[in-house]
Formats: sequence, C-alpha cells, structure tokens
Amino acid sequence: MKIKLKKNHFVGFGIGILSPLLFIPIVLFILASVTSVSYGNIWEQFITFPEYTSKYTSLALISNLLWFYLFLNREYYDVARGIIFSMLCFIPYMIYVNLF
Repeated sequence: MKIKLKKNHFVGFGIGILSPLLFIPIVLFILASVTSVSYGNIWEQFITFPEYTSKYTSLALISNLLWFYLFLNREYYDVARGIIFSMLCFIPYMIYVNLF
C-alpha cells in the first residue's frame, strides 16, 4: 500500500506537534491547582526530573486525541493520519527522557 504525502498530512503533523507543546502549561496549571502546589514547583519538576517530564508530556498528548476525533468525524482522514504520525514522533523523545 502506497501513501502519497499531501498537504493535509503536514497540516495534521503540525497540529499534532504544536498542540501538546501548547497544552503542557495548561496541564501543569491544572495539576498545580488540584494539588495545591505552586505552579513554579510543578514547572521545576517538569524541567528537572525526567519521570515527571514523561508523565506530564503524556498528559499533554491527550490533546491530540481531541483533534484526531474532530478530524475523523469530519472525514478529514489525511489530517487525522498526520496527527497519528506526530504522536508516533513523540515516542523516541519519551524513551530518551525515561532512559537517560
């Protein structure tokens, strides 16, 4: 099966990469407000400790599921495929953070 890359694949890839990066501060803010810990301490955990970096990044990746569901329901399959590929690109980063 041959897949030709289209513009919509790259649009989905861009959305899939940028969305978690924009949602990380939101996830950290929600965690800070729920646990009654200051936002600065949670941000420092995210930057300093790899186990927290991996966990918080995984939570931010949930935002891609929302985009994937939206584009899948609207039958923009190429954009949805790009979002899946961008989520797969986060796997090496997560492995690197956990192992090194």
